Amino acid sequence: MDISRLSMMSSSAKIQSQVSLAVTKLTMNTSKEIAANMNKMLEQSVNPNLGNNLNVRA
Repeated sequence: MDISRLSMMSSSAKIQSQVSLAVTKLTMNTSKEIAANMNKMLEQSVNPNLGNNLNVRA
């Protein structure tokens, strides 16, 4: 193999690794946001009076 081909393969592998890491970070951030939203929803559901009354006007 020549040096230029090895260099291109190494560069390609490095780029693939960087893209994979970026996607993983994005996934982790999205998961953190989802978890935070779930916690907010669960905190609101602990209120026993929430949703007991419904005001309806005709």
